[in-house]
Amino acid sequence: MADLNIPAAPAIPGATPLHSGKVRDLYVLDSGPYAGELLMVASDRLSIFDHVLDTTIPDKGEILTRMSLWWFGQLGVPHHVLSTDVPEAVRGRAVVCRRLDMYPVECVVRGYLTGSGLLDYRATGEVCGIALPDGLEDGSRLPEPIFTPATKAALGDHDENVSFDAVVAEVGPDVADELRRLTLDVYARAESVARERGIILADTKLEFGSGSEGEMVLGDEVLTPDSSRFWPADDWQPGRTQPSYDKQIVRNWALSPESGWDKASGATPPPLPPEVVDRTRARYVEIYELLTGERF
Repeated sequence: MADLNIPAAPAIPGATPLHSGKVRDLYVLDSGPYAGELLMVASDRLSIFDHVLDTTIPDKGEILTRMSLWWFGQLGVPHHVLSTDVPEAVRGRAVVCRRLDMYPVECVVRGYLTGSGLLDYRATGEVCGIALPDGLEDGSRLPEPIFTPATKAALGDHDENVSFDAVVAEVGPDVADELRRLTLDVYARAESVARERGIILADTKLEFGSGSEGEMVLGDEVLTPDSSRFWPADDWQPGRTQPSYDKQIVRNWALSPESGWDKASGATPPPLPPEVVDRTRARYVEIYELLTGERF
């Protein structure tokens, strides 16, 4: 397990810290109209290769929060956001959200083959037990989008791709079927919206939970560069790594001789140079503006 070096959640008046993740901090609201509900705060932290970097990306938390809120408004699926009326200290990068009993499944859908799915395909010809045609390459469009779930790993560990049967064993057939149906429905809607804007949504990861009456609710963040692969459609070319709107700039720098970092060492990557920070922030702003049509 990597040493993630996650800082403690900062104090917020009227809220009790509950959990700090790689990027988000979670609190319970102590008072007011939403007392007992959750405050989810997106920080400017950045993680790569299971390390939380010492360098932050200015405005990243606000960009991700605004992007998720925009998508929640597009999808027509019950979601966890109750209010954007949050404490002043975190205004713009936090939401008040419902308490959910989260399903222990990362609901991943792939419309294109890359990442861990590509590695599995090269080894077995399958992804999560789904047989795929011969001859696919990095970036190939799949015959149809596929549901490729993963286990939720402990903090610092990698999520592990699993078969649909493994999801059935974990949550039962009815819940598993509904998770797959909703995940594919959300992807179909989002893929269409992105394509209209010249963006390919290659894959995405969603998380669902059960509400107080047993209804299935979309939670966490949704369709941001931290949970999805967005590619410029004009530059799509199977057989290579696709240019992407995410933190790939940071990964590339960390793996370059310039950084002086050895991935195998287990040490946290060194602080990012200002130009890498600026280019990364610009990439996040660019995909936000392209998708939403709004200025940041």
